[in-house]
Order: sequence, then C-alpha cells, then structure tokens
Amino acid sequence: MSEIKRLLFLTVLAVSLVLAGNARAADVTESVDGWELNVQLAETAGEDTPEGTNDPIEPLNRIFFQFNEALQAMFLRPFSEFYEGLFPPPLREGIGNMLDNLNTPVVLINDILQGEPERAGTTVQRFAINTTYGIAGFFDRATEMGIEGHDEDFGQTLAVWGVGEGFYLVLPIFGPSNPRDAVGELLVDNYFDLIGEYVIDDSDASTTRMMFGALDEYSGVMDELEQVKKTSIDYYAAIRSMYRQKRAAEIRNGAEADLPPIPDLSYDLKDDMGGAVAISPN
Repeated sequence: MSEIKRLLFLTVLAVSLVLAGNARAADVTESVDGWELNVQLAETAGEDTPEGTNDPIEPLNRIFFQFNEALQAMFLRPFSEFYEGLFPPPLREGIGNMLDNLNTPVVLINDILQGEPERAGTTVQRFAINTTYGIAGFFDRATEMGIEGHDEDFGQTLAVWGVGEGFYLVLPIFGPSNPRDAVGELLVDNYFDLIGEYVIDDSDASTTRMMFGALDEYSGVMDELEQVKKTSIDYYAAIRSMYRQKRAAEIRNGAEADLPPIPDLSYDLKDDMGGAVAISPN
C-alpha cells in the first residue's frame, strides 16, 4: 500500500507542478454551518500566497474533489454506516484507541524532530500505559490519568522548521493537502511507522488496519460533513478553508478551531500564512 501511496503522490504532484502558476490574492467569505469565515488575504510577489486564493490548480482540484466525493458516497459512507451498525459505540471507541496507539512511533519521531522533548516524553508515557494497562491500546487509560494525547506528522515537522505549505492540493482518495503535507503523509511518515513496518509485517494485516482506520475516521464525521455540505454555498471552498485552519492550529500545538470536523483519511488537513483568519458566529 505504501508504494501505491508514493506513486500516487509523485504522479499528482508532477501534474500539479506543471499546472501551478502564481496565485492572486483575494478576500474570501464562506458560510459554514452557522459560522462566518472571513479570510483576509494579502497579495505577494515571488512568495507563497496566504490562505484562501493559493489554489492555482483549482479546476484540477475540483475534479479530484468530486472524484473523492463520489468514492465516499458509493463506498465509504455505506461501509461506515454498516460499521456503525455492526459495532456498538464502546467497541468503536476501543478500535479507535488501538489505531491511535499503533501510530505512536510516527508521533514520537516527529516530536523529537520538532525539538519537543516534553511532548515526546508524554507520547512514550501514553504508549507504555495504554499498551499494558490499556490492553494493547484498547482502553485509553492514559487520558483517564490526565495524560492527554496529541498528533504529529512530518508535514507539521516541516512547517515547524520553516517550510511553507505551497499551493492547495486535493489528492485523489486522500483528500485535502498541499505539497509539504503530502510529502509527509505519502512519503516520509510511512518510514516512521515502525509498528506497521516491522511488527505488522503482513500485507493483509496492514490492509485491515488501513480499512478500519478509514471507517473509524469517516464514521465519526460523516453526519457533520453532510450538514456542512447542505449549508455551504461552495462545499469545496468550505473544506479548503476548514483544512487550512485545522492545520494551522495543529502546527501551533494549539486548540483546534471550532469548526465542523474534516476526515483525515490516511486514509489526513497548516500553514505559515501571513493572512489573518477571523472566525465569528453569525
């Protein structure tokens, strides 16, 4: 699966780079489920354009966006509804906890690369507690003990070290991204997944893990996404802004913006934006 992800990334990125041009800045206002997102944008020359208009390959992105929407409607949503009906909430929560626990090496390595020893220590603590007392991660005993978890990926690591996000990019199957985050998700983080590479050394087990990850992620947000779709003037633009604000919060290690959730289908959404983002209720 990792080879397919790498090939997909290289193909889409190559096409995107050929089509990408200089983006022009503008003011974007979107209505999302009762919230008004005002993105103030500045025009720049020879630099990454801030959030909102840095989408130079929007026609291509919209094609991929519709393709992903069709896949979700035909496959992911029906299977997610079946998953919800088959497994009661406590079991689904346990599966999600186990998947998070398996992702610990990716989080830990990125903690270290970002120069965050305290957060790295927390990650190790959580893994030790949940793997043992939490029975292979099924129960999140660490959170119950007040040791909160966090997510990190190589896209965030690159951002911490000053790498800009580049232009907005929609990847087939994997969804909203940008060149920086796509490098992390589809290329580098695979090598940090030590459990997947060396412990789960079986293609069937890896596929099962990926499938449960997608179902667990999407089933938790599909109703909210449907509501966003119904209330948005432009669903594509709404997801674009939500993605960028979510990534900005993650990179700052801050609280996430109060927005409807977006599925991180890693089957995963930053920024070094110069623009100001204001979120206010209507």
